[in-house]
Order: sequence, then structure tokens, then C-alpha cells
Amino acid sequence: MQVIPAGLGRRPDLQAELQRLGEPLFTAGRVLAQHRGRWLVAGLDGTPQLVAARGRLRSASQAPVTGDWVALDGDGLIAALLERHGTIVRRAAGAAFASQVLAANVDLVLVVEPLPDPEVRRAERLVALALADGVPAALALTKADLDPSADAVARQVGRRLGLADALAVSMRDDGAVAAVLSLLEPGSTTVLLGPSGAGKSTLVNALLGVERQEVGAVREHDGRGRHTTVTRELLALPGGALVIDTPGIREAGLWEGTGDAFSDIEELAARCRFANCSHGSEPGCAVREEGDPERVAAWEKLQREQAWVEDRRAAARDRASRGRQHSRIQREARRMKGDDE
Repeated sequence: MQVIPAGLGRRPDLQAELQRLGEPLFTAGRVLAQHRGRWLVAGLDGTPQLVAARGRLRSASQAPVTGDWVALDGDGLIAALLERHGTIVRRAAGAAFASQVLAANVDLVLVVEPLPDPEVRRAERLVALALADGVPAALALTKADLDPSADAVARQVGRRLGLADALAVSMRDDGAVAAVLSLLEPGSTTVLLGPSGAGKSTLVNALLGVERQEVGAVREHDGRGRHTTVTRELLALPGGALVIDTPGIREAGLWEGTGDAFSDIEELAARCRFANCSHGSEPGCAVREEGDPERVAAWEKLQREQAWVEDRRAAARDRASRGRQHSRIQREARRMKGDDE
């Protein structure tokens, strides 16, 4: 039985997963970071090494990401991805219609927003990305020293997001940092998601107890830090929990829906008088009568966005199907032509 080092997290039945691949020389490892087509992987001896991947795993759609468990072959190449759990996926930024996996095998998403002006709509999206694959979420409002009502704001925003855990954090307050640490179970993996300059790396340094992550100077005009993290990196904390520090997120487009992020609004919708209620002017609309207007507006906007994503996916599947059908017709035509000759 292979023993997983404390710094790699937890993975039940890891040996059984390797055996099912049918390659006796495969060994397991976990991806700590990605660097231009190579991956920093720690094997079960705990030693990190920079490795490449076999052919198909080098494609953008199948490439390993930070947090992945992988199988390494006898040459030290990444030969296979082990099954992902707790995957954080967004619609890729830019014009291309594709998904992007931000982190894998995550047990908790810590949404990080800076005070004194946290962007609630962005936080709603990040919570939705977490809950789309059933990953619990918590909220950390950083730079609490800039807002005398920081604790009250954290509770208010937490209620808006439907989160049980919402904390205001000042890196100068050891008690606040300890409160964040209390959310991170030994062996679990937490990913920090938030905008550039929110203080994610500063928070990671506080959790580590050392200045491990590079941080930028604070701008004088708005108190925000500058973007410094350029890759997603898995780090082990002294207490046994693991965190993934990430670059700032500018776009958090939906890809797999919102999970239970708006379960309160969906429960109201189930009580509407009409099954096809549009939550506009219909009589007996529980959403309109009982729902928080701002939360309802956010839910409706994300519902429309997900519907658009599904339409684009359906169109892409239709194009692919027509392409395969056309290829079959061409092959059949060439075969028939050959028979005629």
C-alpha cells in the first residue's frame, strides 16, 4: 500500500486507481503547478520534479491542471489523469467558446474580495463556479482594517451569497487569520478565487506563516494591491491543509450551471402558481413576492447566461454531427467510385 505524504493531501484508494490502469510501472503524483507545457509534480516520495506529458495530454482540453492526481510512467512522463473530483471550471476568457479548468480535486473554494468595496456580483459568480460541481464555498473579505464595519459587511455579504462562513480578515489580526485556518481541514485542498489585488497571496503568506508568495505594493489612490501571482500553485500549510493560490480572475463565465448557489430562489420558483412562470407579472409568483430583488436579478441573469451556453453547445454538437455525416458520405462515395472502376 502506498502512503500519501502529508503535503499532498488525501486520496482514498489511490493504489486501486493505479492498478485499474493496468500498467504495473505507473506511480502516482500530484500536480503542484504548471510552467509552459511542463508540470511540477510531487511523487509519493514527496520530491517535486518538472515533467512533461504524453502526446494527447499536452492538448489544452486534456492537459493536467494544478491539483490533479496523475499517473507517471517509467520515463517520468505524465501518462494519465486520475479521475477528477471537486473541479472548478469556467468558460474560457476571450472569444473562443471553450471551458477552462481552474483547479481540480478541491474540497473548498475560498472566495476573496477586498474591502471596503467588495464586488458582490463577482462573488456570486465565483460561488456558482464552486457549487456547479458541489464544492462548498466560503467568503474572506480582506483588508478589514480599511472598513470599521468589516464584520457586519462580511455577515451581510455572506447572507447575500447564501454562505454559512463569511469572514472579514486583516493580515495584521492573528485572530482573523486563525479563523480562516479553522475552515481548512488537515489534508483538504482549498483554492482561493478572486480578483487581482484582492490580497490572495498576502493571505496565503499569513496562513503559511512565512513570506512565501510574492506580493505587490499597495496603490495609494485605492488601497489595492497589484497582480503578482502568474500561475496556480498548490502549497502545504503547517497544519496539514493545502491551498491553491491563483492569479486574479477577470472573467468568471458559467460553464456547468450554478449548482445550489441559488437554491433559495429555486425553492421559491417551485412554489409559483404556474409551472412555466417567468417571474414577471404572473399572479401567485413566489419568486417576485418573497425573493430578495437583487438576488433574484442575479439568478435570472445567470440563468440566461447558462441558457446561452447550452445553446452554443448544442450548435457545436450539431456542427460536429453534420461534419461526421459529411465525412461518411464522402468515404462512401469514394468507395463506390472505386468499385465502379
